Amino acid sequence: MNIHEKYIKRCIELAKNGLGTTYPNPMVGSVIVLNNKIIGEGWHYQSGKPHAEVNAIQAVEDKTLLKEATIYVSLEPCSHFGKTPPCAHLIVKKGIKNVVVGCLDPNKQVAGNGIKYLRENGCQVTVNVLQEECIGLNKRFFTIHSKNRPYVFLKWAETNDGFIDKLRAENEAKQPTWISNQFSQQISHKLRAQEQAILVGANTAVTDNPSLTTRSWYGTNCLRVLVDKNCSVSKTNKIFNSEAPTLVFNASKNFKKENIEYIQINFEENIAQQISNQLFERNIQSVIIEGGTKTLNLFINSNYWDEALIFKSTVNFKEGVKAPNINGEQTKTIQMDNDVLTVYRNC
Repeated sequence: MNIHEKYIKRCIELAKNGLGTTYPNPMVGSVIVLNNKIIGEGWHYQSGKPHAEVNAIQAVEDKTLLKEATIYVSLEPCSHFGKTPPCAHLIVKKGIKNVVVGCLDPNKQVAGNGIKYLRENGCQVTVNVLQEECIGLNKRFFTIHSKNRPYVFLKWAETNDGFIDKLRAENEAKQPTWISNQFSQQISHKLRAQEQAILVGANTAVTDNPSLTTRSWYGTNCLRVLVDKNCSVSKTNKIFNSEAPTLVFNASKNFKKENIEYIQINFEENIAQQISNQLFERNIQSVIIEGGTKTLNLFINSNYWDEALIFKSTVNFKEGVKAPNINGEQTKTIQMDNDVLTVYRNC
């Protein structure tokens, strides 16, 4: 690892502090180095608040050192006026001549213009240091800007013999069938706190009656999304409570009342694509598909997914609802007591 990679790696570590709080902005970290010593560092933690470069510069006690220092940033400094002034302009104004950037910003408002401004104003700029890692850090941000859709997580728990749910009797109590252990459930709630939306189908909303809120992890409840063609889910179900906003994709209604919005789509066409388009229009950068097999397959069969998190337990049902099948690259396996979480990436 060379010296530039060392400090960009630190930028990535800092940026991760903003996971779940920076939307719709990307996660960014920045460090300022002089004589192989960090003299200031910062990260972006909320949209509308100072960017990583600003926080790093503010952290430098002796501002006269900036002219001799190098600023490292995981993502190209912005060059446009938004909720905050351009970071590229601030870098030039402070007299910082050496800039090292992890990767370019895919946002059309930036997209190389930050680098161009810095170079035109006398800065020596090094780009694409740990590029792949920096892009991976902001996989949600890059997906929405490059594919015009949110980053899609598939998530489910399955038994050792491959079932996602047991067979249900009509008069059975409406509650979840717990397959995974408490540690897996906590990870699921952590994911909800980090992402912007969570989606289930009507059958899951009825049989499990989930609230889809973040209860076992600190964080804000994300947007709830329900696919309910005939608007059959009772308004008394938890998914309609006031704890979070809810979108209902259906075949007949378009209206909004309080925290519930109904959106009409064509169920004879690609449902996953239509939902993705609607979420993109609302600048939702990530969504967790947490429904049953039918709902998960809407996205699997349309190839509208990026990452799958599958929790496998030691429980056996012998019969029930079969878990979906996916083809993807296995990227990670984590043992959580008697559960195993396997992560797949869509290639």
